[in-house]
Formats: sequence, C-alpha cells, structure tokens
Amino acid sequence: MLTIWFEPHATTIDNEAKQASGWKDVDLSELGKQQALEMIERNRGRDLDAIFCSDLQRAVKTVVPSARNLHIPMYPDERLRECDYGDMTGDPVKAVNAERERRVDIPYPNGESYRDCMNRMKSFYGWLRDNFDGKTVLIIGHRATHYGLDVWIEGKTLEDTIAEAAAWQWQPGWKYTV
Repeated sequence: MLTIWFEPHATTIDNEAKQASGWKDVDLSELGKQQALEMIERNRGRDLDAIFCSDLQRAVKTVVPSARNLHIPMYPDERLRECDYGDMTGDPVKAVNAERERRVDIPYPNGESYRDCMNRMKSFYGWLRDNFDGKTVLIIGHRATHYGLDVWIEGKTLEDTIAEAAAWQWQPGWKYTV
C-alpha cells in the first residue's frame, strides 16, 4: 500500500494579490515562508520516505525546509504543475475560477484544459504507484494536483471534482492510500 500526503504550496505573493499564477513561477510571500517552516513539524510525524513537488518555485520552496531538516529526499516534477492558464495567467483569481467548469475539456486560451492536466498527472501517479509501493510520500502541488489525486485515486469524475472546488478550504494535509 502506498500512502500519500498532499498539501498545497504555501502562500505566494500572487495569492495575496488574488491573482491566478498558473505556470507563472511566482515566489512565496513572507507568510508563505513562515508556513513552509511550520510544515516541518507536520511532516516530522508522517514517517515520509520521499517528497515530490511541482517544479515551480512556490512548491519547491515550500518543501525545502522539511526536506533539509528531516533529511528526506525531494523530487521536483513538472507533471505536478498547476493548470496552464495561458493568456489568463495573472488575471484575478475570480475570473479564472469562473472559467473552471468550462475548461474541463476546452483549454484556457493559449493554455491547457483540466483534462490535459489530468493526462499529464496520470503518468506521474502511475509511476509513483509502481515505484513507491509500501512507502509514505508527501506531494506538494497546486489545485490541479489535488484534482488529480481525487480523480486518479478517489475515482471522482473531473467534472465533480471541479464543481466541488468552490467549497475547497485549506487543511493541514489530505491523506490518500493506494
């Protein structure tokens, strides 16, 4: 059995400005840097074998303190990126979120669809199951990463997962078993 802990990246300067980052490589805010340090204690009790994260700096910088302090190998992976909002990158979060249900199969202008994200992440999750069976891992990613866990592990439809996103609230980790 594979145990996966998922947490979203820490707060960024775009989060504070209520802008949608997508693939924009935005940095953590001061609050986000503090949140990354606070994550060390949560991860201490999880008995992690590895940490995987999106290759965008907001995810990488979220996990570096835990990886260093707890001596856990970390692996950035581009397949864990947020959805590419294309021309809407940097737009207000409300505008991008209003498009979410329309973008299940239709890409954001010059970006990708959520189905594209799920296909990208499916290969990661398959690889993870094949190579980390019997292990416990942490994944730090984005909203689309979380959608992928719900789709590929929980068996939810992408449409239902995106429809439920409006009620999403942060919590100190979601635990999945495969």
